[in-house]
Amino acid sequence: MEKLDRITINPNICLGQPTIRGMRITVGFILKLLASNLSIQQIIESYPELEVEDIQQALNYAAWSVSEQLIHIRSA
Repeated sequence: MEKLDRITINPNICLGQPTIRGMRITVGFILKLLASNLSIQQIIESYPELEVEDIQQALNYAAWSVSEQLIHIRSA
């Protein structure tokens, strides 16, 4: 796994969800913004406390998390 030093998990912040640098901005929230077709630049303009590397690490964390899960899908 790549170095993810900007992703933190603290049971006292956002119920233990992975967050960006201990802020109350979760990885899931970043992913939802990206899924809503916001660009990285738009996200940073809306949340100036974030940096490009924060968003990149959120994507990396999500990719690694998803790749560790097996989901069985029935074929039609």
